[in-house]
Amino acid sequence: MLAAGFGFLHQGKVRSLYEAADGNLLVVASDRISAYDWVLSTPIPDKGRILTSLSLWWFDQLKDLVPHHVLSTDVPQAVAGRAMICQRLEMFPIECVARGYLTGSGLIEYNQSSTVCGVKLPAGLLDGSKLDKPIFTPATKAELGDHDENVDFAHVVAAIGQADADELARLTLSVYQRAETIAAERGILLADTKFEFGRNAAGIIVLGDEVLTPDSSRFWPATGWKPGSAQPSYD
Repeated sequence: MLAAGFGFLHQGKVRSLYEAADGNLLVVASDRISAYDWVLSTPIPDKGRILTSLSLWWFDQLKDLVPHHVLSTDVPQAVAGRAMICQRLEMFPIECVARGYLTGSGLIEYNQSSTVCGVKLPAGLLDGSKLDKPIFTPATKAELGDHDENVDFAHVVAAIGQADADELARLTLSVYQRAETIAAERGILLADTKFEFGRNAAGIIVLGDEVLTPDSSRFWPATGWKPGSAQPSYD
């Protein structure tokens, strides 16, 4: 049971949200497994603690590029280690995906049209090919059980306006490039990742949700990378 003063708001595929008396949010990471937009029946013990620790570490590495939503880890004992106190954000209705390598849904679209989310790519790329430069490949946010849908940049502009669309693309690629460098220094390839951004009460764009965990990112061992087939993965 949570301590008094927190009201339940929402349960997502992996995380649950509670509202504190001061209006901030308690974000609790569970041990649930989400795959292909479904929650599986068997949890992984302490998965929520690992996800929270990873997110907190990455938020700290990125804070000079973009502010994040975490205010404190002083949380009720019942969820200690797997929860964060976060500021409330007005979230953008866009999954901000950066890709440095071609795989997954991006590969499927590329094989059909030689594009990913409207971005034209050169011929001859394979599963796992490194792109000439990272690309911004947004998606819509789906409800539980539905699939996120890849969209082009024009869709983002129509949804949130040109200025915010440009800024989300810039932030997404900036954060990806920082994270890719940090991972590469440790012998890990960051193939792609998803970020979520929102605007706080002061009108500032803030990095929210979780960041750079295996739930939202593809991490590959650099020593096993060989384009042409599915890569070994730290998922």
